[in-house]
This record gives sequence, C-alpha cells and structure tokens, in this order.
Amino acid sequence: MKLRRFLFLLWAGLLVAAAACAQPVSTLYDKTEYRIAMRDSVRLHTSVFTPKAPGKAPIIIFRTPYGTGPYGEGQFPGSFEKGYMRSYVDRGYIIVRQDVRGRYMSEGEFMHVRPAGFGSVDETTDSYDTVDWLVKNIPGNNGRVGFAGCSYPGFYALMGGLSGHPAVKAVSPQAPVTDWYMGDDVHHNGVLMLSDAVRFLNSMNTPAGHEPTDKMPRRGLTISPDERTFFLTERPTRADLTKLLAPNAFWEEMAEHPDYDEWWRARDTRRACYNIRPAMLVVGGTFDAEDCYGAWNLYKAVLRQSARTPLHLVVGPWAHGAWRGDGRTLGDFDFGEEASGAYYMEHFEAPFFDCYLWARDTVDRLPPVAAFSSGDNRWHTFGRWTPSEARKLTLYLADGGRITTEKPTVKNSSTSYTSDPADPVPYIATSGTRRPKEYMIADQRFLEGRKDVLTFVTEPLAEDVTLAGPVEASLKVALSTSDADFVVKLIDVYPDEGEKAGMQMLVRGDVVRGRYRDGFARPKAFVPGSPETVPFRTTDIAHTFRAGHRIMVQVQSSWFPLTERNPQQYVDLWRCAASDFVPCRVTLFHQRDRASSLTVYKL
Repeated sequence: MKLRRFLFLLWAGLLVAAAACAQPVSTLYDKTEYRIAMRDSVRLHTSVFTPKAPGKAPIIIFRTPYGTGPYGEGQFPGSFEKGYMRSYVDRGYIIVRQDVRGRYMSEGEFMHVRPAGFGSVDETTDSYDTVDWLVKNIPGNNGRVGFAGCSYPGFYALMGGLSGHPAVKAVSPQAPVTDWYMGDDVHHNGVLMLSDAVRFLNSMNTPAGHEPTDKMPRRGLTISPDERTFFLTERPTRADLTKLLAPNAFWEEMAEHPDYDEWWRARDTRRACYNIRPAMLVVGGTFDAEDCYGAWNLYKAVLRQSARTPLHLVVGPWAHGAWRGDGRTLGDFDFGEEASGAYYMEHFEAPFFDCYLWARDTVDRLPPVAAFSSGDNRWHTFGRWTPSEARKLTLYLADGGRITTEKPTVKNSSTSYTSDPADPVPYIATSGTRRPKEYMIADQRFLEGRKDVLTFVTEPLAEDVTLAGPVEASLKVALSTSDADFVVKLIDVYPDEGEKAGMQMLVRGDVVRGRYRDGFARPKAFVPGSPETVPFRTTDIAHTFRAGHRIMVQVQSSWFPLTERNPQQYVDLWRCAASDFVPCRVTLFHQRDRASSLTVYKL
C-alpha cells in the first residue's frame, strides 16, 4: 500500500508539473461549429474540436441542455485548460459538444426526459443522426465514437448508447437522470424533493416556440429570508408553487399525473435498456444530493436486461459530479487521494474509453464494479452489484431505543410520536437560501431533544461492519389520520472520545409516501388506528462502521424543506389548501407480530 501511495503521489506530481507548462488548448486544437440536420430537418448546434496533430482519433461526444458556450470560431471553453476535460485534450480525442434539441443554439422544441420511441424523433435518433454525420464528415476520425455526460447530460449519454449506430463503441452515463418519480432530484418514492425540484424546474423552464440563442431566458426565483420560512409560510402548498412557477409546462403536466402511471413509466429510461451494444461505464456518488438514485438503478437495469453488454460500475464517496473535480473532500470529511478526481480519471474513465475507442489493451485495469466505502476509505472491487459476497442482515427496531439482530419476542411494544406539519423536522441544522450538498453526511445531533424523531441504536461494535447494497425498510405503523410520510435514516455514531467525538454521521436517508405502501400506482388511505406495513427501499450504500462505533436508525415523518410536507390526510396534494395540513399521531410497532426492521447487506 505504501508503494501504491508513493506511485500515485509521484504520478500526481508529474501531472501538476505537466499542467503548469501545458500548452493552451488553442495551440493544440482547431474548433469548427456546425448545424447538423436531423432526420426531421431540425438543426442542432455542434462544436467540433479537432487535434492539430496528425493521425486518426476517436470521437467523444458531450450532449447537453445547459449550453456549449462560448460560441464562435476560435472560442474554447475554460474547462479544456485543466481538470476533467483537459484529460481528453491531452489524450488527443476529437471532442464534440452539442446543444440538444430546443436548447440554446439548437433548433426544435425541448422536452424533459423525452422518452425513447416518443414519436418519429427522440434523443436516440438525434444521437444516431449526429454520429452518422460526424463519422462521415469530420476528417481524421477513426470510426469509433463514445458518449459521456454527468447529471442531465448523463441521460443524453445513455440515449447515445441506445441509438444503435454501429460506430458507437462506449458510453458513460454519470449520475444519469433515470426516473424522476422514484429517485433523482424531482421526487423520491413519490415525494416531491421540494428545494431541488422547485429550483431546477424553474431554471429549466423552456418556453414554446424556441429560437436559437446563446442565452436561454431564465426566470429568477427569490427564496427569502430562508428556505424553511419561505416554503412553510410564503408558499406552503403545491397550488401556491404552481402560481409561483407559472407558466411551467412540465410542472403543470406533473399535476395531472400524481401517481406512478404510464406517463411516468414512459420517462423511466430503464425501459429502453435492452440489448445495448456499446460498452458502458456507469458512475455515481454515494453522497450525491441531486441524484444518488440514477447510477445504482441504471446499472441494475442494464445488468438484468442486457446481459451481453460489457458493463462497469464505479461509485465513490462523492457529491454530485465531484469525480470530475477534486472529489476527495465533502463537509468535514477527507476521503483521501484515492477519492480524488485525478485518481478516478486515471484508474477508471480513461482506461475505459482508451480500451473501447482507441482499441488499447486497458480493460483489465477496470473491474466490473468498484465501490468506495466511506468509514474505512478504501476501494472494493466486485464481480457485480449487489456483491455476491454480501449477506443479508436484519436490524430490528426494539423497545427502549435498541437495535437487535434477533426478532422481538415481546407481545406488545410500540413507540409513538406526533408529526406536526406546522413544525416539520428540519433536514439541516441551519436553514439558508439553498440546499447544501453536505447534508448527505451531516451530523444529526442537531435533532437531539425532538420528540417527533424516533431513535434506535446498537451497542458499540466489536469489529468493523461493512455494508454494501440497498437498505430495505419494513415499518409496522398505525396512524391517527389517513396519510403520512416516513423518513428512515441510517447513521454512523462515533465514539465519545477521539476524532469527531460523538458525531452522528448521516450515511443514508430516504423518504416514502405512506399512501403508496401497496404500490406507487395504487394509492390507498390509511384507516385511523389500523396497523399497516410500509415497505420501501433506499438508495444503496457502501460504508464501513468501524469497531467502537454504533449503528443508529432514526424514523420520522418530515424532512423539511428538503422534501415537501404531507397534509397527513388522504387529499389531492396538487389542489389542497394550507388548512388541510393536520397533526398526525404515528405509532411504530416493535413486537413479535409487528416487528419494524431494516435489512442491509453485510460483507
């Protein structure tokens, strides 16, 4: 390990030295802008950066709704000078950046997560037509094409992989938009991710009748004095938010589809992930506040639905897209140099594209799955995810705030709390005007003393416990009203002495709407006082609880304003009034015939 660390530091030092004397990209590349016609004659603005050096090179394409500026011949993005994109410059790729249909300098009408197979054109056909034109018209290309992108561009990278063009050999969807109802930054398990959804859908509101422009019209959104106050008193309902955002076609269309119907299923990108031809590298972060869902779940779909696809998964301890930057730090945590963006590029993304686009023998350097476990801060490699080495471990929530691995035997046992929408449980200690990315690993001690948060904890661990896989909750509950949300959090409690003494590090938290306990297409009211089971699965984790630490589980019914409030009545959430929000008494059972639990996967 010491030799490995020395070699990495040596390599990193050489990179720094090289960067210090790196040539400006304008001396290495030429830039040409094209308007490539799609099969329906709509033209997409495309910037092509070609190396001045002689020889043939593969094409790497980045399609985006966020603009490919600076526009104009001879204008190069600052990102080409250092960091992530500089890696592609230094490796001599032909780099292509394209505005997607209906955004910035491209013609046509924009549609959010345009479903594959939607009409005669979609993002797969636009990808196909772009690739076909490039390989036929750009001199010096070797006939091999790849797609890459992070976040929304990750969705477009996947669409490139689904295009079916024979020149496409490799794609890397990174934190890709996958399912805006079940995960990602619009909803989690049917619950509106309030802070993120409102901001994002407002900023991405694309008016009809788009004309090519280098600056999209943006509507300002003032959150004042802070998010908690604003969403609690100024805009407390979805109806209030509809007025705030109007006109907003996608938001208004969501209102017509409150449950997981065919409209939502059509926008689940996994439905098209069959018989994928190109190799695929799926990338994500365990602490990605915007899209922790997409990477895990896209990978699982491709693994299940497209068995012949050369498939790789890399997940590190990263915030959204942090593997393209420094990557190694988040909040109070430093995960080490092996979590850095430079390490990621050199060990994962570069070998992947080098293998499939340059036809270099680098694939053996890339494991099928690489997952970085926080806690012990090291990479694990597996043949697949969830690892076959992992074994199910059920953690039972027991009386007295205990966690046990033995099913309760007591006949009657429960704990109750009152969830009051007038005083919802905060998700962060201090509310500001924006959602901080650090909330994903934030110390939860700020919630001590709240009676609407149930806490269960183990004894100090005798040895390290590494969890790798999903977290599956099964809550046995009864309500005093007809609906409620449930938030389950898995927390790493540090010892009372030593570094970060007493810290309660959030490892994973997620939310589900109780009315969807029998399926997200089949909402059902609770009968007050009647016991029910609320099952749901959080996004996956990779974390090591060190010896001497404790495992904590918290259960609550609000997480505000990260998630919207539930009126706690079975009413239409798109049309209800502030007066419809009522307190709810929640009873959580932990007895032999109704045992609430979490199932995790232990290595």
